[in-house]
Amino acid sequence: MILIGKGENKIGIHPKYANRHGFIAGATGTGKTVTLQCLAEGFSSLGVPVFLADVKGDLSGIANAGTDNAIVQKRCAEIGIEGFEFTLFPVEFWDLFGLKGAKIRATLEDMGPLLLSRLLDCNDVQEGLINLAFEYAEENQMPMLDLDDFSTALNYLCDNSKQLGGMYGRINKSSIAAIERRLLGFKRQGGGEFFGEPALDYHDFMKTASDGRGIVNILDASTLIQSPKLYSTFLLWLLSELYENLPEVGDLDKPKFVFFFDEAHLLFDDVPKVFLDEIEQVVRLIRSKGVGIYFITQNPTDIPDSVLGQLGNRIQHALRAYTPKERKAVKVAAESFRDNPNLDVETLLGELGVGEALVSVLGEGGVPSVVEHVTIRPPESQIGPISTEKRTEILNTSQYYQQYKQAVNRESAHEMLNKRMEQQKQAQLQQAQQAEQEKQDRASIRKPRRSQRQTYTESFIKTLLRQLANAIVKALFKRR
Repeated sequence: MILIGKGENKIGIHPKYANRHGFIAGATGTGKTVTLQCLAEGFSSLGVPVFLADVKGDLSGIANAGTDNAIVQKRCAEIGIEGFEFTLFPVEFWDLFGLKGAKIRATLEDMGPLLLSRLLDCNDVQEGLINLAFEYAEENQMPMLDLDDFSTALNYLCDNSKQLGGMYGRINKSSIAAIERRLLGFKRQGGGEFFGEPALDYHDFMKTASDGRGIVNILDASTLIQSPKLYSTFLLWLLSELYENLPEVGDLDKPKFVFFFDEAHLLFDDVPKVFLDEIEQVVRLIRSKGVGIYFITQNPTDIPDSVLGQLGNRIQHALRAYTPKERKAVKVAAESFRDNPNLDVETLLGELGVGEALVSVLGEGGVPSVVEHVTIRPPESQIGPISTEKRTEILNTSQYYQQYKQAVNRESAHEMLNKRMEQQKQAQLQQAQQAEQEKQDRASIRKPRRSQRQTYTESFIKTLLRQLANAIVKALFKRR
Protein backbone atom coordinates (compact mmCIF):
# COMPACT_ATOMS: atom_id res chain seq x y z
CA MET A 1 0.00 0.00 0.00
CA ILE A 2 1.17 3.53 -0.84
CA LEU A 3 0.43 5.24 2.48
CA ILE A 4 -1.46 8.51 2.25
CA GLY A 5 -2.21 9.03 5.94
CA LYS A 6 -4.63 8.02 8.66
CA GLY A 7 -8.32 8.52 9.25
CA GLU A 8 -10.04 5.98 11.45
CA ASN A 9 -7.40 3.64 10.08
CA LYS A 10 -4.35 4.02 7.89
CA ILE A 11 -5.39 4.61 4.29
CA GLY A 12 -3.44 4.40 1.05
CA ILE A 13 -3.57 3.50 -2.61
CA HIS A 14 -3.48 -0.19 -3.44
CA PRO A 15 -0.78 -0.68 -6.12
CA LYS A 16 -3.08 -3.00 -8.08
CA TYR A 17 -5.57 -0.17 -8.57
CA ALA A 18 -3.10 2.68 -8.90
CA ASN A 19 -3.52 2.66 -12.69
CA ARG A 20 -7.21 3.50 -12.20
CA HIS A 21 -6.02 7.10 -11.96
CA GLY A 22 -6.92 9.77 -9.41
CA PHE A 23 -6.78 13.41 -8.45
CA ILE A 24 -5.40 15.69 -5.75
CA ALA A 25 -7.50 18.83 -5.34
CA GLY A 26 -7.67 21.75 -2.95
CA ALA A 27 -7.26 25.48 -2.59
CA THR A 28 -3.85 27.13 -2.71
CA GLY A 29 -1.82 26.50 0.46
CA THR A 30 -3.78 23.49 1.71
CA GLY A 31 -1.04 20.90 1.14
CA LYS A 32 -1.52 19.52 -2.38
CA THR A 33 2.20 19.70 -3.22
CA VAL A 34 3.26 17.74 -0.13
CA THR A 35 0.59 15.10 -0.84
CA LEU A 36 1.87 14.78 -4.41
CA GLN A 37 5.41 14.44 -3.02
CA CYS A 38 4.32 11.64 -0.69
CA LEU A 39 2.64 9.74 -3.52
CA ALA A 40 5.70 10.13 -5.77
CA GLU A 41 7.88 8.74 -2.98
CA GLY A 42 5.49 5.83 -2.47
CA PHE A 43 5.49 4.85 -6.14
CA SER A 44 9.27 5.20 -6.36
CA SER A 45 9.71 2.91 -3.33
CA LEU A 46 7.57 0.31 -5.13
CA GLY A 47 9.90 0.45 -8.14
CA VAL A 48 7.46 2.48 -10.27
CA PRO A 49 8.96 5.34 -12.33
CA VAL A 50 7.16 8.65 -11.96
CA PHE A 51 6.80 11.78 -14.10
CA LEU A 52 5.62 15.03 -12.55
CA ALA A 53 5.62 18.69 -13.49
CA ASP A 54 7.14 21.03 -10.91
CA VAL A 55 5.32 24.31 -11.47
CA LYS A 56 6.59 26.18 -8.39
CA GLY A 57 10.01 24.56 -8.02
CA ASP A 58 9.12 22.98 -4.66
CA LEU A 59 9.24 19.35 -5.75
CA SER A 60 12.97 19.32 -6.49
CA GLY A 61 13.39 18.61 -2.76
CA ILE A 62 12.64 14.94 -3.53
CA ALA A 63 16.34 14.72 -4.48
CA ASN A 64 17.37 15.49 -0.87
CA ALA A 65 16.64 13.75 2.41
CA GLY A 66 14.33 15.62 4.76
CA THR A 67 15.37 16.90 8.17
CA ASP A 68 13.88 16.01 11.50
CA ASN A 69 11.66 18.44 13.37
CA ALA A 70 8.92 18.46 16.01
CA ILE A 71 6.09 18.72 13.48
CA VAL A 72 7.24 15.61 11.61
CA GLN A 73 7.65 13.67 14.87
CA LYS A 74 4.15 14.66 15.99
CA ARG A 75 2.62 13.72 12.65
CA CYS A 76 4.35 10.32 12.62
CA ALA A 77 3.05 9.65 16.15
CA GLU A 78 -0.52 10.62 15.17
CA ILE A 79 -0.49 8.33 12.16
CA GLY A 80 1.43 5.54 13.85
CA ILE A 81 4.34 5.35 11.43
CA GLU A 82 7.09 3.16 12.85
CA GLY A 83 10.68 3.25 11.67
CA PHE A 84 10.20 6.51 9.77
CA GLU A 85 13.46 7.53 8.08
CA PHE A 86 14.37 10.55 6.03
CA THR A 87 15.81 9.69 2.66
CA LEU A 88 16.36 11.09 -0.81
CA PHE A 89 14.95 9.52 -3.95
CA PRO A 90 16.53 8.93 -7.37
CA VAL A 91 15.71 11.93 -9.56
CA GLU A 92 16.16 13.09 -13.14
CA PHE A 93 15.53 16.74 -13.95
CA TRP A 94 14.03 17.78 -17.31
CA ASP A 95 13.38 21.16 -18.89
CA LEU A 96 11.94 22.14 -22.28
CA PHE A 97 14.42 25.02 -22.33
CA GLY A 98 17.41 22.94 -21.21
CA LEU A 99 18.30 25.31 -18.35
CA LYS A 100 17.36 23.40 -15.20
CA GLY A 101 17.26 19.89 -16.58
CA ALA A 102 17.91 17.65 -19.56
CA LYS A 103 16.62 19.29 -22.74
CA ILE A 104 13.31 17.96 -24.03
CA ARG A 105 12.60 18.15 -27.74
CA ALA A 106 10.04 16.64 -30.07
CA THR A 107 9.86 16.76 -33.84
CA LEU A 108 6.89 18.34 -35.57
CA GLU A 109 6.18 14.93 -37.09
CA ASP A 110 5.84 13.54 -33.56
CA MET A 111 3.60 16.40 -32.49
CA GLY A 112 1.40 16.24 -35.61
CA PRO A 113 -0.78 18.89 -37.25
CA LEU A 114 -3.67 18.64 -34.77
CA LEU A 115 -1.65 19.52 -31.68
CA LEU A 116 0.31 22.16 -33.61
CA SER A 117 -2.98 23.77 -34.62
CA ARG A 118 -3.97 23.90 -30.95
CA LEU A 119 -0.63 25.44 -30.01
CA LEU A 120 -1.11 28.18 -32.61
CA ASP A 121 -4.83 28.59 -31.76
CA CYS A 122 -5.84 28.16 -35.41
CA ASN A 123 -9.31 28.09 -36.93
CA ASP A 124 -10.59 25.28 -39.16
CA VAL A 125 -9.32 26.82 -42.42
CA GLN A 126 -5.86 27.40 -40.97
CA GLU A 127 -5.83 23.89 -39.52
CA GLY A 128 -6.56 22.56 -43.01
CA LEU A 129 -3.53 24.38 -44.40
CA ILE A 130 -1.35 23.04 -41.59
CA ASN A 131 -2.52 19.53 -42.49
CA LEU A 132 -1.69 20.29 -46.13
CA ALA A 133 1.86 21.38 -45.25
CA PHE A 134 2.41 18.13 -43.35
CA GLU A 135 0.87 16.07 -46.14
CA TYR A 136 3.00 17.72 -48.82
CA ALA A 137 6.18 17.16 -46.80
CA GLU A 138 5.30 13.51 -46.17
CA GLU A 139 4.45 12.79 -49.82
CA ASN A 140 7.74 14.29 -50.91
CA GLN A 141 9.73 12.51 -48.19
CA MET A 142 10.80 15.73 -46.52
CA PRO A 143 11.20 15.33 -42.73
CA MET A 144 9.23 17.94 -40.78
CA LEU A 145 11.37 18.40 -37.67
CA ASP A 146 11.26 22.00 -36.46
CA LEU A 147 9.44 25.28 -36.99
CA ASP A 148 11.81 26.32 -39.80
CA ASP A 149 10.65 23.26 -41.73
CA PHE A 150 7.04 24.18 -41.15
CA SER A 151 7.46 27.86 -42.07
CA THR A 152 9.37 27.02 -45.24
CA ALA A 153 6.71 24.49 -46.25
CA LEU A 154 4.00 27.13 -45.81
CA ASN A 155 5.96 29.65 -47.91
CA TYR A 156 6.49 27.06 -50.61
CA LEU A 157 2.77 26.30 -50.76
CA CYS A 158 2.02 30.01 -50.95
CA ASP A 159 4.56 30.69 -53.74
CA ASN A 160 3.36 27.70 -55.76
CA SER A 161 -0.35 27.95 -55.01
CA LYS A 162 -1.35 27.99 -58.69
CA GLN A 163 0.60 24.84 -59.57
CA LEU A 164 -0.35 22.95 -56.38
CA GLY A 165 -3.94 24.14 -56.24
CA GLY A 166 -5.08 21.60 -58.78
CA MET A 167 -3.67 18.78 -56.66
CA TYR A 168 -4.53 19.96 -53.17
CA GLY A 169 -7.37 22.41 -53.67
CA ARG A 170 -7.45 26.14 -53.16
CA ILE A 171 -4.53 27.46 -51.11
CA ASN A 172 -5.58 30.61 -49.29
CA LYS A 173 -2.61 32.98 -49.11
CA SER A 174 -4.20 35.24 -46.49
CA SER A 175 -4.74 32.25 -44.17
CA ILE A 176 -1.10 31.24 -44.62
CA ALA A 177 -0.09 34.79 -43.69
CA ALA A 178 -2.26 34.54 -40.55
CA ILE A 179 -0.57 31.26 -39.56
CA GLU A 180 2.83 32.86 -40.07
CA ARG A 181 1.88 35.70 -37.72
CA ARG A 182 0.77 33.23 -35.06
CA LEU A 183 3.96 31.27 -35.60
CA LEU A 184 6.06 34.39 -35.06
CA GLY A 185 4.28 35.12 -31.78
CA PHE A 186 4.76 31.52 -30.67
CA LYS A 187 8.50 31.71 -31.39
CA ARG A 188 8.78 34.92 -29.38
CA GLN A 189 7.33 33.07 -26.40
CA GLY A 190 10.10 30.49 -26.71
CA GLY A 191 7.92 27.80 -28.29
CA GLY A 192 10.47 27.08 -30.98
CA GLU A 193 12.80 25.68 -28.31
CA PHE A 194 10.69 22.56 -28.04
CA PHE A 195 10.96 21.34 -31.64
CA GLY A 196 13.99 19.62 -33.13
CA GLU A 197 16.38 16.73 -32.61
CA PRO A 198 17.50 14.70 -30.80
CA ALA A 199 13.88 14.00 -29.94
CA LEU A 200 12.90 12.69 -26.53
CA ASP A 201 12.66 8.93 -26.14
CA TYR A 202 9.83 8.46 -23.63
CA HIS A 203 11.44 5.18 -22.51
CA ASP A 204 14.02 7.33 -20.73
CA PHE A 205 11.26 8.29 -18.28
CA MET A 206 10.52 4.66 -17.48
CA LYS A 207 13.72 3.65 -15.72
CA THR A 208 14.59 2.39 -12.27
CA ALA A 209 17.67 3.14 -10.19
CA SER A 210 20.32 0.57 -9.29
CA ASP A 211 18.57 -0.07 -5.95
CA GLY A 212 15.32 -0.95 -7.74
CA ARG A 213 13.44 2.23 -6.88
CA GLY A 214 11.61 4.03 -9.63
CA ILE A 215 13.24 7.22 -10.89
CA VAL A 216 11.24 10.38 -10.22
CA ASN A 217 11.35 12.46 -13.40
CA ILE A 218 10.79 16.12 -12.53
CA LEU A 219 9.91 18.55 -15.30
CA ASP A 220 10.92 22.06 -14.31
CA ALA A 221 7.85 24.02 -15.36
CA SER A 222 8.52 27.29 -13.55
CA THR A 223 9.22 29.01 -16.89
CA LEU A 224 7.08 26.77 -19.04
CA ILE A 225 3.91 27.55 -17.06
CA GLN A 226 4.15 31.13 -18.37
CA SER A 227 3.14 29.65 -21.74
CA PRO A 228 0.13 27.65 -20.51
CA LYS A 229 -0.89 26.38 -23.94
CA LEU A 230 2.59 24.98 -24.61
CA TYR A 231 2.64 23.45 -21.11
CA SER A 232 -0.68 21.67 -21.47
CA THR A 233 -0.09 20.65 -25.09
CA PHE A 234 3.31 19.18 -24.25
CA LEU A 235 1.86 17.07 -21.45
CA LEU A 236 -1.03 15.97 -23.67
CA TRP A 237 1.47 15.02 -26.37
CA LEU A 238 3.48 12.97 -23.86
CA LEU A 239 0.36 11.16 -22.70
CA SER A 240 -0.59 10.47 -26.32
CA GLU A 241 2.89 9.09 -27.05
CA LEU A 242 2.59 6.68 -24.12
CA TYR A 243 -0.91 5.68 -25.15
CA GLU A 244 -0.03 5.09 -28.80
CA ASN A 245 3.26 3.27 -28.31
CA LEU A 246 3.13 1.24 -25.09
CA PRO A 247 1.92 -2.35 -25.44
CA GLU A 248 -1.22 -3.66 -23.78
CA VAL A 249 -0.39 -5.32 -20.47
CA GLY A 250 -3.77 -5.71 -18.79
CA ASP A 251 -4.08 -5.56 -15.01
CA LEU A 252 -0.72 -5.63 -13.26
CA ASP A 253 0.19 -5.90 -9.58
CA LYS A 254 1.54 -2.35 -9.84
CA PRO A 255 1.71 0.27 -12.59
CA LYS A 256 4.57 0.46 -15.06
CA PHE A 257 4.54 4.24 -14.89
CA VAL A 258 2.66 7.02 -13.09
CA PHE A 259 2.04 10.47 -14.53
CA PHE A 260 1.15 13.51 -12.40
CA PHE A 261 -0.46 16.42 -14.26
CA ASP A 262 -0.26 19.62 -12.17
CA GLU A 263 -2.41 22.67 -12.98
CA ALA A 264 -4.74 20.26 -14.74
CA HIS A 265 -7.34 22.94 -15.46
CA LEU A 266 -5.00 24.25 -18.19
CA LEU A 267 -5.58 21.04 -20.12
CA PHE A 268 -9.33 21.60 -20.21
CA ASP A 269 -9.67 25.40 -20.47
CA ASP A 270 -11.46 26.29 -23.73
CA VAL A 271 -10.58 22.91 -25.16
CA PRO A 272 -12.33 21.99 -28.44
CA LYS A 273 -14.52 18.92 -28.35
CA VAL A 274 -12.13 16.96 -30.56
CA PHE A 275 -9.39 17.40 -27.93
CA LEU A 276 -11.69 16.60 -25.05
CA ASP A 277 -12.71 13.38 -26.81
CA GLU A 278 -9.05 12.49 -27.28
CA ILE A 279 -8.19 13.19 -23.64
CA GLU A 280 -11.15 11.13 -22.47
CA GLN A 281 -10.08 8.24 -24.69
CA VAL A 282 -6.48 8.37 -23.47
CA VAL A 283 -7.53 8.43 -19.81
CA ARG A 284 -9.99 5.59 -20.35
CA LEU A 285 -7.66 3.26 -22.23
CA ILE A 286 -4.14 4.06 -21.06
CA ARG A 287 -4.62 2.14 -17.82
CA SER A 288 -4.51 -1.05 -19.88
CA LYS A 289 -0.96 0.01 -20.84
CA GLY A 290 -0.02 0.01 -17.14
CA VAL A 291 -0.02 3.81 -16.78
CA GLY A 292 -1.72 5.74 -13.99
CA ILE A 293 -2.66 9.41 -14.39
CA TYR A 294 -3.18 11.76 -11.45
CA PHE A 295 -4.55 15.27 -11.99
CA ILE A 296 -3.67 18.06 -9.55
CA THR A 297 -5.98 21.05 -9.52
CA GLN A 298 -7.76 23.42 -7.14
CA ASN A 299 -11.23 22.04 -7.64
CA PRO A 300 -12.39 18.73 -9.13
CA THR A 301 -14.98 20.71 -11.10
CA ASP A 302 -12.02 21.90 -13.23
CA ILE A 303 -12.04 18.42 -14.70
CA PRO A 304 -14.87 17.47 -17.11
CA ASP A 305 -17.31 14.86 -15.80
CA SER A 306 -16.37 12.44 -18.61
CA VAL A 307 -12.81 12.40 -17.27
CA LEU A 308 -13.56 12.87 -13.57
CA GLY A 309 -15.72 9.74 -13.57
CA GLN A 310 -12.64 7.67 -14.48
CA LEU A 311 -10.54 8.86 -11.53
CA GLY A 312 -10.88 6.24 -8.82
CA ASN A 313 -8.39 7.45 -6.18
CA ARG A 314 -9.42 10.82 -4.77
CA ILE A 315 -7.66 13.16 -2.35
CA GLN A 316 -9.51 16.39 -1.60
CA HIS A 317 -7.89 19.12 0.49
CA ALA A 318 -9.79 22.13 1.81
CA LEU A 319 -11.89 24.32 -0.48
CA ARG A 320 -12.70 27.94 0.17
CA ALA A 321 -16.28 29.03 -0.51
CA TYR A 322 -16.81 32.77 -0.45
CA THR A 323 -19.08 33.19 -3.47
CA PRO A 324 -22.22 31.35 -4.65
CA LYS A 325 -20.19 29.75 -7.44
CA GLU A 326 -17.57 28.50 -4.97
CA ARG A 327 -20.24 27.15 -2.60
CA LYS A 328 -21.77 25.25 -5.50
CA ALA A 329 -18.34 23.82 -6.35
CA VAL A 330 -17.93 22.64 -2.75
CA LYS A 331 -21.29 20.88 -2.94
CA VAL A 332 -20.31 19.17 -6.20
CA ALA A 333 -16.97 18.09 -4.71
CA ALA A 334 -18.70 16.65 -1.66
CA GLU A 335 -21.14 14.68 -3.79
CA SER A 336 -18.29 13.14 -5.81
CA PHE A 337 -17.33 10.90 -2.86
CA ARG A 338 -18.89 7.70 -1.63
CA ASP A 339 -20.97 8.84 1.32
CA ASN A 340 -19.78 8.32 4.89
CA PRO A 341 -22.72 8.62 7.33
CA ASN A 342 -20.32 9.72 10.08
CA LEU A 343 -19.04 12.76 8.16
CA ASP A 344 -20.65 16.00 7.03
CA VAL A 345 -18.41 16.19 3.98
CA GLU A 346 -19.71 19.49 2.62
CA THR A 347 -19.09 21.31 5.91
CA LEU A 348 -15.79 19.57 6.52
CA LEU A 349 -14.43 20.66 3.12
CA GLY A 350 -14.32 24.24 4.33
CA GLU A 351 -12.82 23.39 7.72
CA LEU A 352 -9.91 21.11 6.83
CA GLY A 353 -6.52 22.24 8.08
CA VAL A 354 -3.27 22.24 6.15
CA GLY A 355 -2.11 18.64 5.69
CA GLU A 356 -5.62 17.22 6.10
CA ALA A 357 -7.80 15.83 3.34
CA LEU A 358 -10.89 13.84 2.51
CA VAL A 359 -9.78 10.60 0.87
CA SER A 360 -11.48 7.81 -1.02
CA VAL A 361 -9.47 5.06 -2.75
CA LEU A 362 -10.25 1.90 -4.67
CA GLY A 363 -10.33 -1.22 -2.54
CA GLU A 364 -10.69 -4.89 -3.37
CA GLY A 365 -12.50 -5.42 -6.63
CA GLY A 366 -11.97 -1.79 -7.57
CA VAL A 367 -14.77 -0.58 -5.27
CA PRO A 368 -14.35 2.98 -3.89
CA SER A 369 -13.97 3.22 -0.15
CA VAL A 370 -16.23 5.52 1.85
CA VAL A 371 -14.72 8.96 2.23
CA GLU A 372 -12.51 9.47 5.28
CA HIS A 373 -11.08 12.50 7.04
CA VAL A 374 -7.33 11.83 6.79
CA THR A 375 -4.18 13.37 8.23
CA ILE A 376 -1.55 13.24 5.47
CA ARG A 377 1.75 11.58 6.29
CA PRO A 378 4.98 13.64 6.15
CA PRO A 379 7.33 13.11 3.19
CA GLU A 380 10.66 11.38 3.71
CA SER A 381 12.45 13.79 1.39
CA GLN A 382 13.03 17.51 1.76
CA ILE A 383 10.04 19.83 1.67
CA GLY A 384 10.86 22.75 -0.61
CA PRO A 385 13.41 23.27 -3.39
CA ILE A 386 17.00 22.11 -3.40
CA SER A 387 19.90 24.50 -3.86
CA THR A 388 21.23 25.52 -7.27
CA GLU A 389 24.52 23.79 -6.40
CA LYS A 390 22.75 20.51 -5.64
CA ARG A 391 20.79 20.65 -8.90
CA THR A 392 23.98 21.35 -10.85
CA GLU A 393 25.66 18.39 -9.18
CA ILE A 394 22.80 16.10 -10.23
CA LEU A 395 22.79 17.43 -13.80
CA ASN A 396 26.54 16.94 -14.18
CA THR A 397 26.15 13.24 -13.39
CA SER A 398 23.06 12.76 -15.57
CA GLN A 399 23.54 10.82 -18.80
CA TYR A 400 20.38 12.40 -20.22
CA TYR A 401 21.58 15.94 -19.59
CA GLN A 402 24.58 15.26 -21.83
CA GLN A 403 22.67 13.08 -24.28
CA TYR A 404 20.06 15.70 -25.14
CA LYS A 405 22.16 18.84 -24.64
CA GLN A 406 23.47 19.38 -28.17
CA ALA A 407 20.94 20.00 -30.93
CA VAL A 408 21.27 18.11 -34.22
CA ASN A 409 20.20 19.81 -37.45
CA ARG A 410 20.03 17.23 -40.21
CA GLU A 411 18.68 17.90 -43.69
CA SER A 412 14.92 18.26 -43.56
CA ALA A 413 12.04 20.08 -45.27
CA HIS A 414 13.63 23.52 -44.75
CA GLU A 415 16.84 22.64 -46.56
CA MET A 416 15.15 20.46 -49.20
CA LEU A 417 12.53 23.05 -50.10
CA ASN A 418 15.11 25.85 -50.19
CA LYS A 419 17.12 23.78 -52.67
CA ARG A 420 14.01 23.17 -54.71
CA MET A 421 13.11 26.88 -54.69
CA GLU A 422 16.69 27.77 -55.71
CA GLN A 423 16.49 25.28 -58.57
CA GLN A 424 13.19 26.81 -59.62
CA LYS A 425 14.74 30.29 -59.58
CA GLN A 426 17.69 29.10 -61.68
CA ALA A 427 15.32 27.40 -64.13
CA GLN A 428 13.20 30.55 -64.35
CA LEU A 429 16.34 32.66 -64.88
CA GLN A 430 17.55 30.37 -67.64
CA GLN A 431 14.12 30.46 -69.28
CA ALA A 432 14.12 34.25 -69.11
CA GLN A 433 17.61 34.45 -70.59
CA GLN A 434 16.70 32.01 -73.34
CA ALA A 435 13.53 33.95 -74.12
CA GLU A 436 15.50 37.20 -74.34
CA GLN A 437 18.05 35.63 -76.67
CA GLU A 438 15.30 34.28 -78.91
CA LYS A 439 13.72 37.72 -78.96
CA GLN A 440 16.99 39.30 -80.02
CA ASP A 441 17.49 36.67 -82.71
CA ARG A 442 14.05 37.29 -84.13
CA ALA A 443 14.66 41.04 -84.06
CA SER A 444 17.88 40.71 -86.07
CA ILE A 445 16.16 38.57 -88.71
CA ARG A 446 13.40 41.13 -89.12
CA LYS A 447 15.82 44.12 -89.34
CA PRO A 448 14.50 46.35 -92.21
CA ARG A 449 16.69 46.56 -95.42
CA ARG A 450 17.21 49.75 -97.37
CA SER A 451 14.31 50.19 -99.78
CA GLN A 452 15.03 49.29 -103.47
CA ARG A 453 12.33 51.62 -104.63
CA GLN A 454 13.56 54.96 -106.07
CA THR A 455 12.06 58.35 -105.53
CA TYR A 456 11.02 60.46 -108.60
CA THR A 457 14.01 62.78 -108.21
CA GLU A 458 16.45 59.85 -108.04
CA SER A 459 14.93 58.34 -111.21
CA PHE A 460 15.11 61.66 -113.09
CA ILE A 461 18.76 62.25 -112.22
CA LYS A 462 19.74 58.68 -113.19
CA THR A 463 17.96 59.06 -116.57
CA LEU A 464 19.62 62.42 -117.23
CA LEU A 465 23.04 61.02 -116.43
CA ARG A 466 22.53 58.06 -118.79
CA GLN A 467 21.47 60.37 -121.63
CA LEU A 468 24.48 62.62 -121.04
CA ALA A 469 26.82 59.65 -121.04
CA ASN A 470 25.36 58.36 -124.32
CA ALA A 471 25.78 61.80 -125.97
CA ILE A 472 29.43 62.00 -124.96
CA VAL A 473 30.11 58.51 -126.32
CA LYS A 474 28.50 59.36 -129.72
CA ALA A 475 30.46 62.58 -129.99
CA LEU A 476 33.75 60.79 -129.49
CA PHE A 477 32.98 58.21 -132.19
CA LYS A 478 32.08 60.97 -134.74
CA ARG A 479 35.48 62.64 -134.31
CA ARG A 480 37.14 59.47 -135.30
